[in-house]
Formats: sequence, structure tokens, C-alpha cells
Amino acid sequence: MKVTGKIINILEEQSGTSGSGKDWKKISFVVDNNEQYNNIYCFEVFGVDKVDNFKKYNKKGQLVNVEFNVSCNEWKGKYFTTLSAWKISAEQQAQVDNSVTTPPIEAQIEDGVEDLPF
Repeated sequence: MKVTGKIINILEEQSGTSGSGKDWKKISFVVDNNEQYNNIYCFEVFGVDKVDNFKKYNKKGQLVNVEFNVSCNEWKGKYFTTLSAWKISAEQQAQVDNSVTTPPIEAQIEDGVEDLPF
């Protein structure tokens, strides 16, 4: 899935050591896509390298495209849903990628003659 919007908050980084002795980090950030409904999303980035890269390249107020997976876990009869971000890119890059568009239908019609095969 994909959401485009502005980072409105970056929550405090969390870290620890797993039972097997491996260090871990995670950070959550909030994106507002300015739509009327369902406009705020809280994403999570998990992993030492991923958190370090997120903090290095992203800041509050930045426009981003976030690609993510939705996961749900059950614990003691309660369910927890997580939006796991796996790709975060600056919104300007997405505009460049989507800059090739089909001209509007009015531009395809010259002198009242349609150039459509049907």
C-alpha cells in the first residue's frame, strides 16, 4: 500500500536487546495526507540500520511517499495493528516519476474531429 503526505510528528526512538541478545530499534512517525477522512497514519520503522537511515534522511514537515505493509498481532486476547513502512521517499521524486501523463482529451481533438479509432 502507499500513502503520500507530510510528516507531522516523529515519536521517540525505542531500543532494546532481544532475548537472544540481539540489539533492536524502532521509531514511529505520523503522516497527514490532508484528506477529509482517514487522513492521519502512524507508521513504524523497525531495525537498527533502517531507523538510523530514517533519522538521517527524514524530518518533521517533509512531504513523503510511504510504502507499507499492514500487520496484525494477537496478544492475550487483544489485537494490535501495525503499519510497517518499508520504503520512504521524498514526494518530489514521485512527482518526477509521474510527470509523463496523457494529455487531456480536449488536446487530442483538433478542429472538432476526433482522432479516436472507435
